[in-house]
Amino acid sequence: MTPRLLFRVAAIAEAITWAFLLTAMFLKYVARTTDALVSPAGGIHGFVFLCYVAATVFVWIDRRWSVGTGLVGLASAIVPFATIPFDVVMDRRGRLDGGWRLAPGGAAPRGIIEHAQAWVLRRPVMAALTAVVLVSLVFTALLIAGPPVPKPS
Repeated sequence: MTPRLLFRVAAIAEAITWAFLLTAMFLKYVARTTDALVSPAGGIHGFVFLCYVAATVFVWIDRRWSVGTGLVGLASAIVPFATIPFDVVMDRRGRLDGGWRLAPGGAAPRGIIEHAQAWVLRRPVMAALTAVVLVSLVFTALLIAGPPVPKPS
């Protein structure tokens, strides 16, 4: 999987889950037909949001994006469907081209962050399992913490 493909899949998945969440909220608050979809849509969107953030940071490090570019990439997840235009712009500018810089046989990692990324690229199965566990732990902690807005009593 190339940086371009990873980022594109994450960006599209994030936009799709936004659509699911917004549809669920429409059904609950506007159509007043059901609220059964809000919780699963919110959970799925939250999980995919975290995956998008992880993918963005991973590509940001590999492609050596500026801090501003990386932050815009992260912020695009907050605005519904903005991840797709960000992906398109980065692709058109060639900022997603090529393979992984720190893959086996690639550049030597510099610093702890690049060493971690090189480990991921050189041990993808172990890294994928570790990522699933870490994302699941963060997601579980967020579920336990509850929604950002308290439920009315």
